[in-house]
Amino acid sequence: MLVDSLKTPSLLLDLNRVRRNAARMSQRAKKLGVKLRPHIKTHKCIEIARLQTEGHSGAITVSTLAEARAFAAHGFRDVTYAVPIDLGKFREATELASEGTKLSLLTDDPEIPALLNDAARKAEVKFDVFLKIDCGYHRCGVDPNGPEALEISRRIAGSSNLRVAGILTHAGHSYQACSREQLLSIARQERDVMVECARRLESKGVRVPVISIGSTPTITQIENLTGIHEVRPGNYIVFDGFQATLGSCSFDDCALTVLASVIHRSRELKKIVIDAGAIALSKDRGPVDLDPNCGYGYVLDLNGNDLGLRIHSVSQEHGQIKVDDERLLERLSVGTRVRVLANHSCLTAAQYDCYHVLEDGRIIERWQIHRGW
Repeated sequence: MLVDSLKTPSLLLDLNRVRRNAARMSQRAKKLGVKLRPHIKTHKCIEIARLQTEGHSGAITVSTLAEARAFAAHGFRDVTYAVPIDLGKFREATELASEGTKLSLLTDDPEIPALLNDAARKAEVKFDVFLKIDCGYHRCGVDPNGPEALEISRRIAGSSNLRVAGILTHAGHSYQACSREQLLSIARQERDVMVECARRLESKGVRVPVISIGSTPTITQIENLTGIHEVRPGNYIVFDGFQATLGSCSFDDCALTVLASVIHRSRELKKIVIDAGAIALSKDRGPVDLDPNCGYGYVLDLNGNDLGLRIHSVSQEHGQIKVDDERLLERLSVGTRVRVLANHSCLTAAQYDCYHVLEDGRIIERWQIHRGW
């Protein structure tokens, strides 16, 4: 099938780039001496996860229990649910564990271990539980030097049906870095905070089997991960406009685009409108500190060549694009197909039911996206 025969908007996945990205991260993890547990929330796709975990343990990270269930049903049985667990999810978590999935959970709340242990004991299952550490992002996690880190770890360790999995963090503030030097500094901070936290806990008698970190920007920049056991990058498998601008990859590494059609052209206003808006692309504007004109995506032709245009505004089903070049505006008549490299592939992919897999200019397969909470 040819790309221009698809309805719009549709999600395109460049298979050659996905394979290349998977191989590079696989090699990088092995070179750094860490276990790779890719985060599948970016793509939510079984076939992509198989490419990511080839030659590795098959362990994955998820952001919802629906993802955990879907991937467990396809043979991924070593799963870390990387969102702090709450009481409303105990039943589903225990069901997954009782069905044979090794489901690791995490918490940063001192009340959760006792409550989770009670649920696990009643269901006759056991959980490995990570302590969530704040390494500087300040979204979730405990202060690595505060009393709660030791208190919560001890409560997990003292539970009959819980085991201390280790400590886990996410350097999400790496996405706000304004230079490669700042990004590298954050990556080193992530590593050093976690290694020191583990040392402190173990000096107090709490064993820390695994130190787990994650973030595509930090993993692509860090030069040494001594003391770290596991990495959980996710976005690297397809990348996006944000990552390319940040310096985590080149634009040639970006594997995910949205196929769209021109539905309006105004010569007077020097603009076109496409049928991909906020629903098809998301409203993520990307790295505005690095590129104030980043808009809502890069506009490419059908072959993936950059047209030098950005989507400057979006409404629900419309994306507006300014076109100052009169010759280019003439080319972009109503019905013309374009591709959009979105700023944030994770949010964009989550809007669709499937990928149209592109190889050497042709659509060769459709791969399902497993969404839900």
